[in-house]
Amino acid sequence: MKRVVSLYLPNWPIDRLRRRLGDAAPPPEAPIVLIGRDRRRRLLTACNPAARALGLRSGMAATQAHALAPGLASFDADLLGDAEALERLACWALRHYAPVCAADGSDGLAIDATGAAHLKGGEAELISDMEARLAAAGIQARGVIAPTYGAAWAVARFSSGPAVVAEGQVGRRLGPLPLACLRLDSDLVDGLRRMGFETVLDLERQPRGPLTLRFGPEAGLRLDQALGRVFEPIIPVIEAEQPRAERSFAEPVGAAETLSRQVGLMVDDLCLQLERSGLGARRLDWLCHRVDHRVEAVRVGLARPIRDRDRLSRLLRDKIGTIAPGFGIERMTLTASLTLPLDWRPGSSGLSDGDSPDVSGLVDVLANRVGARRLYSMAPVESDVPERSVRRAAPLGGSEASSWRTDWPRPIRLFRTPEPVETLALLPDNPPAWFTWRGVRRRIRRADGPERIHGEWGRNDAEMWAVRDYFQVEDDGGDRFWLFRAGDGEDGRTGPQTWFIHGKFG
Repeated sequence: MKRVVSLYLPNWPIDRLRRRLGDAAPPPEAPIVLIGRDRRRRLLTACNPAARALGLRSGMAATQAHALAPGLASFDADLLGDAEALERLACWALRHYAPVCAADGSDGLAIDATGAAHLKGGEAELISDMEARLAAAGIQARGVIAPTYGAAWAVARFSSGPAVVAEGQVGRRLGPLPLACLRLDSDLVDGLRRMGFETVLDLERQPRGPLTLRFGPEAGLRLDQALGRVFEPIIPVIEAEQPRAERSFAEPVGAAETLSRQVGLMVDDLCLQLERSGLGARRLDWLCHRVDHRVEAVRVGLARPIRDRDRLSRLLRDKIGTIAPGFGIERMTLTASLTLPLDWRPGSSGLSDGDSPDVSGLVDVLANRVGARRLYSMAPVESDVPERSVRRAAPLGGSEASSWRTDWPRPIRLFRTPEPVETLALLPDNPPAWFTWRGVRRRIRRADGPERIHGEWGRNDAEMWAVRDYFQVEDDGGDRFWLFRAGDGEDGRTGPQTWFIHGKFG
């Protein structure tokens, strides 16, 4: 018995936008629209529920929408990006649910779940799992499973009833639904309505011959497809082939030496595939399938794409201690789940040799031992405010378009946030004579400054008049510090004239 799932994503473009914006996204209750172009006209291409509640709809002129809803949050539509993302979502469903999945227009997925529902505990559980996974990712979804693709599509979009349509319920569930649920052209629907047809049941009771002569074969064909009288194929999405190596064993294995030897053989096979494709691996997934049907998974990330056999084998063998073989492992797979094009030359580390030493091997070892998030480099940011002029970057982030200023020296250690100090100084431009920091009073022997840094008014209105005067100071013990006064020493609008320490030189 054939079973097909229609997974309807009513707010797919808006949900994608909110995921991309993250914390900067407008609140869920705010009306949001996406605007595209039709020649010279700017039209709405998508509206969230709050916008639809205000009377906005797709196809409306953007100027009319802004007139109806002042303060409307509008963004540029990305139709191509939405379509590509929907294809990627179909590939995700292909890996998690069923071997036949396809993008369904611009707002859903079609999944042939015949024989696959029992893997999730049943058809209702399958639908619940799909909706819950997407909801956790911030994507609204409504799934329906039915004997035909047309029936599942219609119930998902035009009915709020149960998500499971049994074999003998198709006609009863579709009968009261409007004609638009048959995926008919809007002009054809309007023509049928003028003739008095409102629901699927009205169309089903009409003799087929006169209907076809008047309106053509489309209405009858869509009705037959939905009721299962005519087969409708689903053209599945084809996922890009990932380099993959596999080993199966007649007898289960579990010894560390055996695992080490087998993973080395799989790495050899994988590197041959990568070399033929001109690719390098950025991430490896090693799956060990145990006889008790549990899977031990190991994931190894790499700072740069490589296909060096010894290096990949060493990184994977370092993880053998994390694998619990149980009663034995009967099958192992190694997949390059993330690959990038690679300029390969024999004897190189995986990338073209450059003047700088290759430390990617050290980065890979450390990242896989202590965690990739704990390893980073510092990169410059275009900002005069010291704490904003630096950001975390990937360990091997490459060259940056911007660089730090060199006309004024900066401390080796810059505090995350400036710390207040007690001090005494003559206003407006004299350095402090002493300061107390963390309970220790220090007398200043030498000082240089001030270096004046103005607030970034374009980022924050409160910094319109803000000023900081920085001084490099040295105490009696030879320690050098970076102090600043919040304010110019004269105008109260520039700051409270209090002192802070922001870093240490050495």
